[in-house]
Amino acid sequence: MRRRDFIRAIVGSSVAWPLAARAQQPTMPIVGLLDQRSPDALGDRLRGFRQGLRESGFIEGQNMAIEYRWAENESDRLPDLAADLVRRQVAVIAATSGFSPALAAKTATTTIPIVFIVSDDPIKLGLVANLARPDGNLTGINFFSGELAPKRLELLRELVPGATRVAILVNPANAEYAETTINQAGMAARTLGLQIQLLKASTIPEINAVFATFVSARPDALFVGHDPFFNSRRTQLVQLAARYAVPASFSAREFADAGGLMSYGANIADAWRQAGAYAGSILKGAKPVDLPVVQSNKFELVINNQTATMLNLTVPPSLLAIADEVIE
Repeated sequence: MRRRDFIRAIVGSSVAWPLAARAQQPTMPIVGLLDQRSPDALGDRLRGFRQGLRESGFIEGQNMAIEYRWAENESDRLPDLAADLVRRQVAVIAATSGFSPALAAKTATTTIPIVFIVSDDPIKLGLVANLARPDGNLTGINFFSGELAPKRLELLRELVPGATRVAILVNPANAEYAETTINQAGMAARTLGLQIQLLKASTIPEINAVFATFVSARPDALFVGHDPFFNSRRTQLVQLAARYAVPASFSAREFADAGGLMSYGANIADAWRQAGAYAGSILKGAKPVDLPVVQSNKFELVINNQTATMLNLTVPPSLLAIADEVIE
């Protein structure tokens, strides 16, 4: 072999070896996370999701990766975002903000496993046919929201005992959540002898307009229905409730953390933890059919005593005794 050919052979092998070595290194599995909101206000929930993955032996950036797709409250973007995750060939899709992302993911793929988090009945929504043994490629976490409306209304009445007229705010763009809230809260209101004023808002200006009506038709209290859009607008809702001095009840603790009077609902951060654990099980080889839909039954009552004082309300000892947290 001539010297020039020998050098070429050495150089060629030295280039090919690291390329081959890199090709043989196992690639990290990818979890696709699909949510219709923005990540700004979801810190606790994302920590819960990563905790669930850790419980299954997976740590983001070490032995797995997460591809995040946020619709920024534009639900019509969800189908394209779900399709993008499918093109990325993720190992599992976590649809984390209700029915719309779950449906978008289900429509996008029949083969990639999907872990959903929904508050309504997954069978009624058409996501699975059986909770104990889901068919197809979907399973997930089902937490209660609208079904808790009677208890939420009862707690609100206990905190504001003089209330006779309660406004109920729902998002008509999310018919499933709105219908459940109206039905459940309506029945509870009749039992408690309360008059109900139904309010609707699905945009930021409509929320402002709803509160503007309180100048002439002020309710004794406000009941904000569970809805991902309302969660994304919690600062706006809490500030408007304070401006118009209306005692308000919310479905998630993030509202009370932001200054809302009280919240009662499922511990959603724990539901995200359970979804993370399911995603980790799938990365280990489990099939959705072998993972029953989990019905989360962890609830929490949070009372913001600072807001109560501002509204000249005294939190009764009975509520203080059962509250999971009182914000002073």
